[in-house]
Amino acid sequence: MTEAPIPDSTDDVTREPIHTRNIHFDGFRRSDGLFEIVGQLADRKPHEFTPPGGVRVVPPNEPVHDMGVRVVFDIDMVIRAVFTTMRSYPYRECSGGGDSLQALVGLRIGAGWNGEVRKRLPTGETCTHLREILIPLATAAIQAVNPLRSQVLLEATDADGKPLKIDSCYAYGASRELVLRRWPAFHRPAGS
Repeated sequence: MTEAPIPDSTDDVTREPIHTRNIHFDGFRRSDGLFEIVGQLADRKPHEFTPPGGVRVVPPNEPVHDMGVRVVFDIDMVIRAVFTTMRSYPYRECSGGGDSLQALVGLRIGAGWNGEVRKRLPTGETCTHLREILIPLATAAIQAVNPLRSQVLLEATDADGKPLKIDSCYAYGASRELVLRRWPAFHRPAGS
């Protein structure tokens, strides 16, 4: 299905570009049986920019931020290693902002991820932008590996025998047709 782009303003309003942020993820299967997800963030401005209180002048369209996180994890989604790259940043002190990400080693990517990231990576000890990459990085990692885990995930149940997949997203909502077809005993009609 192709979606129409978000429409531009319908008013007679002109727009001037002032900032572009790109966040990009790539997932990999490694030859050692592990997996990697690489997240990169870049901020650019179409005009010269000097960060507040900074001494660096960033030329137009050059990155204010250009940094990334590489997370190595196993099939159970447990993080084995974390690496950061800081290619461009506004302040000299920023370069140490990725060291705290080592606190993620041993964490499982999945439910509760956002809370654990906030707990393990205090804002004053972590680069804000690297931390921002981590929230959608979890979803990208899950999307990368789920086809390899799909049958296991579809068969997983809670203590009462209810499939864990039910109510995990809109399509798998207990009132949806997908649940009615796959697990009719657990289907709940809408509004009940």
